[in-house]
Amino acid sequence: MVYFTSDVHLGGGGPEVARRVERQFVAWLDAVSADAEAVVLLGDIFDFWFEYREVVPRGFVRTLGRLAAMTDRGIRVLFFTGNHDQWMRDYLARECGVEVYTAPRVVTLCGQRLFLAHGDNMNIGERPALRLLNAVFRSRLLRWLFSWGVHPDWAMRFGHAWSAHSRRKHIRQGPPPVSLTDPLVEYARRYAARNRDAVDHFVFGHMHVARDYREGSLHTVHLGCWERGPVYARLDEAGNLRLEHFTPDL
Repeated sequence: MVYFTSDVHLGGGGPEVARRVERQFVAWLDAVSADAEAVVLLGDIFDFWFEYREVVPRGFVRTLGRLAAMTDRGIRVLFFTGNHDQWMRDYLARECGVEVYTAPRVVTLCGQRLFLAHGDNMNIGERPALRLLNAVFRSRLLRWLFSWGVHPDWAMRFGHAWSAHSRRKHIRQGPPPVSLTDPLVEYARRYAARNRDAVDHFVFGHMHVARDYREGSLHTVHLGCWERGPVYARLDEAGNLRLEHFTPDL
């Protein structure tokens, strides 16, 4: 089995929410590790992560310990960075054995070709403000200046304040509509038309909307978010990929 999830946002939403979500996520990791060949984490697992050369954010010890235990047992853990945790170096790879990817990738798992991506910077050509923001946050120069010029305590405060502002904005707007995933469906449609090598499934996060979309041979799965209830996808040995909900026994 291969399991997929995204947008857990560990550390976000205040201390009580953060503890509850991490307990749920750790329970999910324990559950899926029973038969997992691989676990794919498609971004925004952390609500904010900025990794200095010698300093990483405190906390998350239960999560990091579970990930290390899984890779020690031979379970592959693939981590695709999202817009909230894209500033990684090599800590998760070195200490936890996690495979970290900073860009979309086609991976073969259970005999299926999967296009995997967080989805935050896709099909945004007509949104100049978002393109600029993506360029700023992905700039290696600005990341270097930030890491050398901002003390880790201030960096963490800034990052969590930014994330909290974004969360409050989404809460005011109410539950996101399913149509929010349409740009990613269109991206998958265009990608499939351009590339001869067939992709069996596209899997995205980012939009905080759980959706299983099929159109002929095109299949896109959107993983939702844990704030509104733990959602994940499972790929079985027969090549079937479907969304499922997790109810932890805490």
